[in-house]
Amino acid sequence: MSRTRQSRFKRYEGGDPLAPPVDIAEALDAIGEDVMAGYSPERAMREFLRRGGRDQAGLDELARRVAEKRRELLQRHNLDGTLQEVKELLDRAVLEERKQLARDAMMDDADRAFREMQLENLPPSPAAAVSELASYDWQSPQAREDYERIKDLLGRELLDQRFAGMKDALENATDDDRAAINEMLGDLNQLLEKRQLGEDSQEDFEEFMAKHGDFFPENPQNLDELLDAMAQRAAAAQRMLNSMSPEQRQELMELSAQAFGSPQLMDALSRLDGNLQSLRPGEDWGGSEQLGGDEGLGLGDGTGVFQDLADLDQLAEQLSQSYGGARMDDLDLDKLAQQLGESAAVDAKTLQQLEKALREQGTMRRDSTGQLQLTPKAMRQLGKALLKDVADKMSGRQGQRDLRRAGAAGELSGSTREWAFGDTEPWDIPRTVLNGTLRRTGSPGGPLMEIGDVEVQETEARTQACVALLVDTSFSMAMDGRWVPMKRTALALHTLIKSRFRGDALQLIGFGRHAEVMDIEQLTALDAMWEKGTNLHHGLLLANRHFRKHPNAQPVLLIVTDGEPTSHLEASGEVFFSYPPHPVTVAHAVRELDNSRRLGAQTTFFRLGEDPGLARFVDSMAQRVEGRVVAPELDDLGAAVVGSYLGSRGPGLGGGGSGYGDWFGGRGFWVGD
Repeated sequence: MSRTRQSRFKRYEGGDPLAPPVDIAEALDAIGEDVMAGYSPERAMREFLRRGGRDQAGLDELARRVAEKRRELLQRHNLDGTLQEVKELLDRAVLEERKQLARDAMMDDADRAFREMQLENLPPSPAAAVSELASYDWQSPQAREDYERIKDLLGRELLDQRFAGMKDALENATDDDRAAINEMLGDLNQLLEKRQLGEDSQEDFEEFMAKHGDFFPENPQNLDELLDAMAQRAAAAQRMLNSMSPEQRQELMELSAQAFGSPQLMDALSRLDGNLQSLRPGEDWGGSEQLGGDEGLGLGDGTGVFQDLADLDQLAEQLSQSYGGARMDDLDLDKLAQQLGESAAVDAKTLQQLEKALREQGTMRRDSTGQLQLTPKAMRQLGKALLKDVADKMSGRQGQRDLRRAGAAGELSGSTREWAFGDTEPWDIPRTVLNGTLRRTGSPGGPLMEIGDVEVQETEARTQACVALLVDTSFSMAMDGRWVPMKRTALALHTLIKSRFRGDALQLIGFGRHAEVMDIEQLTALDAMWEKGTNLHHGLLLANRHFRKHPNAQPVLLIVTDGEPTSHLEASGEVFFSYPPHPVTVAHAVRELDNSRRLGAQTTFFRLGEDPGLARFVDSMAQRVEGRVVAPELDDLGAAVVGSYLGSRGPGLGGGGSGYGDWFGGRGFWVGD
């Protein structure tokens, strides 16, 4: 008696064990683009996992393949395979018996006529006909063999429903094989009933497996693993039965009594089903499906298909990642490999490794609420990309101005950075030699020095700047598509100052209905604000507090806005809102802007939008403090803000003069200085 081996309990270990670690660069670039497009980091991460990368499938593609296979199973199969096979065997047995009756010249004519009448008047139902022929004295050896095969087939199919592969394993089974099965079923039911009473032990399970382990090639390690596997298959068998028509169910129930020619097997299986339902009530015992194909399924094969359908439904839910607390680790790679093949499991495992690498390599992390966030390391990488874009725009209009030379007119700061093309700063020899030495420890045969080893010395600006970037976070910024350029601008300026002007003090302030100091991660991840209100007064209060904390630095005030102030802080700390702008609100903003001027702030307004009222207000405010107004297009906002900051760092600040008026004049206009 041969048995088919399966691997239901083995964890997925596929893929290339020598494959290099996953490259997170593509993932981080895609996530960064989505974050800049207004997605939260959590959503951006999920979107990348759904789309996948250039050379691998994402969750959506895997889910599509799962749905396609499910549809194909439903459209290919029907549930009358066993009934059709029984009918074919019955028809063949009856035909052979009629032939034998016609050939047998020695038979009494009355006996022949009686037998032919019995065969002619068999009920149309295969189950009733099989039952009626149970006491028939077959004259044809071939007909008797075909009839006995019906009872053998039914027994094997019923067992195959509960134990995958049993139909093939029991072909040509002996009486001893059948006795061994009956003994196994009896011992199994006793073990399960002990579990219901809480009286079983691991020793009981091991004793059972030592005696009957050949029936369980999956090699479960404990009773729970065995229960899980058997309950899943038994539930699939029940769902198959539920999916049949009432006539089909009745036929099978009647035929089941003929299995192996004895009701003993059916009694043991009914007892087993009851025990499994009692111990695993959470399985889907009541579901059903509509199969509409031409390929008939036997009971065992049909149960396998219903198990496949259940696995596909579970995979679809896992791939959707739409339930609370969903994680990539939830994906069952065993089932994915079994249902869609090795390549699908490799793709899913790669996605799992990507999510894990993004967290462990310091680019993605979960906050206290479980939400995915970009780390400062990731923000620096994104900021570098944005700053490069800003530099390209500015150099194209400003005679290739090189932003890497920031602070070149100052003294050496003691810090270093990796050399990049175009740098003229002196090399830091000790750091360069050390980098080469450290690299060769991992690759002894490498060259003594590579370009990547070189570090250059940085310079400190002679005079520090204290920068406040105020960005409008009001309702209109989100409504009019200015939310993303605003965040891109803040990140570009933040990156420039933190990487090239480390001595400058930058504070990011968002002002909507009220104002708030934000770190760059908070601002970049900020969802669109749908609150009405533009509280420039509160923003200027925070900016001036920042300036006062750095009395020896040159204050630089940069304001990005698309609307007149419509709210201010009362003495009580409450927010006052009015639209159109109330004179008191405007007066509060003007008073605090005057305070900025008294602190020595160099002020630039970046006006977004063409509203005449906004233009008049911004122009008058700039003129009042001898500031400037820039009206850039949205795509050029980042270059405008960065250029203004560099321009504010005149010769005394180590910035080399402004030189941005011509460019701004080509894209917008100046008012004031």
